[in-house]
Amino acid sequence: MATTGTSQMPPSQTPLPPLVEPAAELTRAEVARYSRHLIIPDIGMTGQRRLKNARVLVIGAGGLGSPALLYLAAAGVGTLGIVEFDDVEESNLQRQVIHGQSDVGRSKAASARDSIAEINPFVTVELHEHRLEADHAVALFERYDLIVDGTDNFATRYLVNDAAVLARKPYVWGSIYRFEGQASVFWEDAPDGRGLNYRDLYPQAPPPGTVPSCAEGGVLGILCASVGSIMGTEAVKLITGIGQTLLGRLMMYDALAMEYRTIRIRKDPEAEPITELVDYEAFCGIVADEGATTTGSEIDAAELGRLLDAGEPIALIDVREPVEWDIVHIDGATLIPLGELVSGEALAALPQDRPTVLYCKTGIRSAEALAVLRRAGFADARHLRGGITEWARQTDPSMPVY
Repeated sequence: MATTGTSQMPPSQTPLPPLVEPAAELTRAEVARYSRHLIIPDIGMTGQRRLKNARVLVIGAGGLGSPALLYLAAAGVGTLGIVEFDDVEESNLQRQVIHGQSDVGRSKAASARDSIAEINPFVTVELHEHRLEADHAVALFERYDLIVDGTDNFATRYLVNDAAVLARKPYVWGSIYRFEGQASVFWEDAPDGRGLNYRDLYPQAPPPGTVPSCAEGGVLGILCASVGSIMGTEAVKLITGIGQTLLGRLMMYDALAMEYRTIRIRKDPEAEPITELVDYEAFCGIVADEGATTTGSEIDAAELGRLLDAGEPIALIDVREPVEWDIVHIDGATLIPLGELVSGEALAALPQDRPTVLYCKTGIRSAEALAVLRRAGFADARHLRGGITEWARQTDPSMPVY
């Protein structure tokens, strides 16, 4: 991570030029709607006309995309694109405030579009209901002025970064985990020579399984509002050319300490130029997972149920954290958190006289645990495909799902 710590804005930093040319005019209804913007000298009629003319693509309508979309719509961004392929689940509602109870089971993209229409009927919404992939990302980004990245996995983050570089577009990035958040602005072709991209901050992705997603590690719901609103603010500043953006700075927020701080980011002098898109799952080590690629590595919920019902001698190991065990666990399992297996301290406690079956929430951590066990010589070990989430769906629907 190419950074130097500081809490002060460099005095030489000046505002970037406006990203978008102003629209021809505002209607009488728009003047009434945006009046609180119009009386701010830094925005005024010209700034609001720039917002009206702007085209912003938001990747994800989840925890960060929700507040960003709502506030960008309320601010009067004329066209909002949404890349989202998932459906609304009840567990989303704790933080994804663009969706409601009646949206459970619906497309997140369609749900977000309907919420935006209630916020501001003057906004055009373009839906891209598919996973962002390398074969279309650059062409898609070229249709917009600005990208807002609210994704929660490293493979997509690096894809967004590289596609933005190739499309020569700025983008606003944010990240959340438990009580902490980060945000920044990246723009390789920034007009003032301060060009940076995400690889200058994180040249390499962390090893698979070392940084859990929100689904695996949890997140304070209201943290999404804090970070998502910062991302929306940066988007408005870039569009209108006001203020000093987070380009060249990483903002970090600790909700428990209620503390914001920033550190400078500088260009990585050893970084290779980005000239093409690559296989981002391979780059992030996802397809190289030993546990997931070993023959006979998985067991499905139905087969595990048959083994347990038949009283077969197996060691059923739960590799989640104690707080997750307290929510729900499979009867007969033993709790050994993944960290204790990775460190090696719990390997001696595992029986070697019978097959081992590992499980976690969704199968990600148990695949990593399986790789650890295979390296330690446990040849007769498998992990539960889909984790306890799939077990609840297939075997015991009365189980709480978190």
